Amino acid sequence: MRIRWPRRVFAQVLLVQLATTTGVLMLVTGLFLAPLSRQLDQGSMRQALSIARTTAAEPGLGRLLATTAPSASGPVQAEADRIRRSTGALYIVVMDRRGVRWSHTDTARIGERVSTDPSGALAGRDVMDIERGTLGLSARGKAPLRDGSGRVVGAVSVGIAYGSVRDELVRAVRGLLLYAGAALAAGALAAYAVSRRLQRRTHGLAFADISALLDEREAMLHGIREGVVALDGRGRIRLVNDEAQRLLGLGQDTAGRRLDEVLPPGRTADVLAGRVAGADLLTVSGDRVLVANRMPVRDGGAVVTLRDRTELELLGRELDSTHGLLDALRAQDHEHANRLHTLLGLLELGLYEEAAQFVADVSQAHRASAEQVAERVRDPLLSALLVGKAAIAAERGAVLRIAPATLLRERVVDPRDLVTVLGNLIDNALDVARTVEVELRAEGGRTAVVRVSDDGPGVPPALRERIFAEGWTTKSSPAHRGRGLGLALVRRLAQRYGGMARVTARAGGGAVFTVVLPEALAPDAPATGAERGGVRASGGGR
Repeated sequence: MRIRWPRRVFAQVLLVQLATTTGVLMLVTGLFLAPLSRQLDQGSMRQALSIARTTAAEPGLGRLLATTAPSASGPVQAEADRIRRSTGALYIVVMDRRGVRWSHTDTARIGERVSTDPSGALAGRDVMDIERGTLGLSARGKAPLRDGSGRVVGAVSVGIAYGSVRDELVRAVRGLLLYAGAALAAGALAAYAVSRRLQRRTHGLAFADISALLDEREAMLHGIREGVVALDGRGRIRLVNDEAQRLLGLGQDTAGRRLDEVLPPGRTADVLAGRVAGADLLTVSGDRVLVANRMPVRDGGAVVTLRDRTELELLGRELDSTHGLLDALRAQDHEHANRLHTLLGLLELGLYEEAAQFVADVSQAHRASAEQVAERVRDPLLSALLVGKAAIAAERGAVLRIAPATLLRERVVDPRDLVTVLGNLIDNALDVARTVEVELRAEGGRTAVVRVSDDGPGVPPALRERIFAEGWTTKSSPAHRGRGLGLALVRRLAQRYGGMARVTARAGGGAVFTVVLPEALAPDAPATGAERGGVRASGGGR
């Protein structure tokens, strides 16, 4: 019958632990029994020798060998028999120098020569050994017998029945096996408990299944387009896949380090550490907009998934901008229809000169407004943004004014960044105010200063820092994107340029947002009409 090796991890571990425990106990038992047998033999032989010495030291025993004859009723036999009964020895044999017995348990053997070699004891030496004699196997001790002058006149041989030694060894083995069995049972229970715990932890999987799962996990984690960060209960990073390293800007040596060591303080670190509760949490890491979800695990750690929403956020902002432009075009269409109706009325009334003057005034006003913006702001993207936002403001019943101090004729290093900053600030202002004033100017040759003021409710002092945090907003989110990122992106852009973004109170009520962008201008190269690009949309909230 072929014994099959179990496939389950817990079963294999249980068998290995049981085999190890049994083998260790057998080895310990064997190592204990081997010296125990020798110790029992040595103890029995020393006991026999001790009785032999005591017997040989009896006063007058040596004299009796010289004055009496060996006899079953002689004094030597009587003395030896007395000592044998009191000590429990198998036999006590007193012999003369010829090796003839003067005492024996079997009195019929008195007067006969001993069956074993007595030369060692007769030579004056103590002898210990285990030998087989007329009474069987015994542990023996032999001591020389001396007379009053110290001369060896015989010897005393004492035997301890070897069966008693064997019985003592058996009793010791029984006790040892009892303790070994108890230890084996305890070890088996401990092995079973460990194996059951391992079974729960591994869900009854086999080693091959675990290996396959690990390979599949590695392939999945490093192949998906979502970032995955696994944390333990103490906030240390267990695992981070390639996409998470790219999205968070992490290196290859992040595993095993604390989260606060690899990420700067801010909302991203708070979201990953679980200090911010909720689902689909928005955060900004560098120039990327991320959506994070955190799932706790049973050991106190967590798994965080990250999705890159930067492109979707940009598309949402462009959609907002497109809606705004459509609103502006709709407003212009209404205004154009009203002007055409007015012009038609003048023509039907025959007021031709008044009609011509009306057309000239309308054209001049529109041209003057666009030319005024283009004259003060030479970058085409920024001037187009201001003209479009002015039309949107008019449609909403608000007014967008260009501040008299506005003057930006230098070339902008990256116009899209200024479009993002200016568009976000204007959109936020138009959401809460009726009058918005924009100031855009150069400072020190290389620094761009953007200031947007409004007559809205303003920002309380306690909230002037919180409004720049990711995810903070007082507005409801549209379906296609989240709120609370516009001002966060504004501050991130300002910090990237080494500048700052702040909000203060406006005289008479309202708020003033100021953004300083050092090194954003190239003063030696004026802007040209060829510098075109996509306008980033606005959004966010305060």
